[in-house]
Amino acid sequence: MSKRNIILFIIILVVIIVGVFGFLYFFQPKDQNGGTVTGTNFFANFLPFGKSKTTTPNPTPPSDVSGYVGAGDNSASYGKFKKISSFPVAGYGVFMKERFKAEEALPSPAGESKASSAIPPTEFAPALRYVNKSNGNIYQTFADKIDERKFSNTVVPKVHEAYFGNKGDSVIMRYLKDDNKTIETYVGMLQKEYLGADSIGNNEVKGSFLPENISDMSVSSDSSKIFYLFNIGDNGVGVTFDLQSSTKIQIFDSPFTEWLSSWTNKNLITVTTKPSGNVRGFMYAINPNKKDLNKVLGEINGLTTLTSPDGKLVLYSDNNLSLNIFDTETREPIALGVKTLSEKCVWGALSDVLYCAVPKYIDNEIYPDSWYQGEVSFSDQIWKIDITSGNTTLIGDPTQISGEEVDGTRLNLDEGQNFLFFINKKDSYLWGLKLK
Repeated sequence: MSKRNIILFIIILVVIIVGVFGFLYFFQPKDQNGGTVTGTNFFANFLPFGKSKTTTPNPTPPSDVSGYVGAGDNSASYGKFKKISSFPVAGYGVFMKERFKAEEALPSPAGESKASSAIPPTEFAPALRYVNKSNGNIYQTFADKIDERKFSNTVVPKVHEAYFGNKGDSVIMRYLKDDNKTIETYVGMLQKEYLGADSIGNNEVKGSFLPENISDMSVSSDSSKIFYLFNIGDNGVGVTFDLQSSTKIQIFDSPFTEWLSSWTNKNLITVTTKPSGNVRGFMYAINPNKKDLNKVLGEINGLTTLTSPDGKLVLYSDNNLSLNIFDTETREPIALGVKTLSEKCVWGALSDVLYCAVPKYIDNEIYPDSWYQGEVSFSDQIWKIDITSGNTTLIGDPTQISGEEVDGTRLNLDEGQNFLFFINKKDSYLWGLKLK
């Protein structure tokens, strides 16, 4: 072969190689939802630095997206996410709060000036109170009009968990003492607010402490009481505490100490063994009036549960994050075809609908351990599941609408089920979503 032909052959070969590599570099595969998968081009497979853990799409995504609303600027419209707090929160409560109605442009009666008109009419609207994670100060706002205002100035450093009871008039703060081992639980009463009074945020929180090292607690469905668990010797003990009278009643005693509780309704408190993907979990029901204990379901690895308000249905997930419903009357499980943790959901008041934060992708890990330990963080969409019909509806994707990824936890609804609230586990900011 002549020298000229060799040079020509080499040039053609170089052009072909450059073309192939260029195609592979600029080609981006699509995920199952049609979106671009980042960080997986041809060269990335040979670069060990900066690669994330292997992820797989939620293999059984909900199918009905008829309720989805695209991006827009109107934060008050259906399907729009709104960051409520301007700082990380330890917890929040939802309650109804009285306010003056917006002034209406109505003509005054003949001969009557506006100055002599009657007192403005009032209305009740959903409101929130939440605790600043760093210093324990309480803030509040209405749900439909975010206007964050400081309510209290009592300092409680580094609050880990916070709950509200008595329709927002009581607060429970949980934090570690200076030894970083002892768990303190403080129950405080909030000062009464008066309609029209100018709140300057200097209210004090006065209260008392519950026993040290309470391992878990939950607020009753009517928010008037709490149920908490702590250990005496080798036994786990459960006690109800009335937030008004401070009356304590022991209703639970067990040789096992690792429990998570939920106060579903006035006749039902559930306790579920703390979950691990490699350990079988069990759930029991307690009637606080009878102080009895009855097994509901068990033998499920990674078991987490969430019981419906009427107590008849138990939403549960396993170590594969498969979401199911257990009917306590028929004793039959029903697969929902959705993968998430039950604690990333909330029941509607009539036990007929669920709202869930559903991961778009799921890492190949042990669940729920990896999520609890912070080794895995999800990017969620919010879905509505109709229990009666089985239909699922995508309410919204925070990433598309707000530009931020959300790992939703501690979901809650207002009384009229017009708003959905949750805490982003990634940074502990409080979010809201208008549903109607």
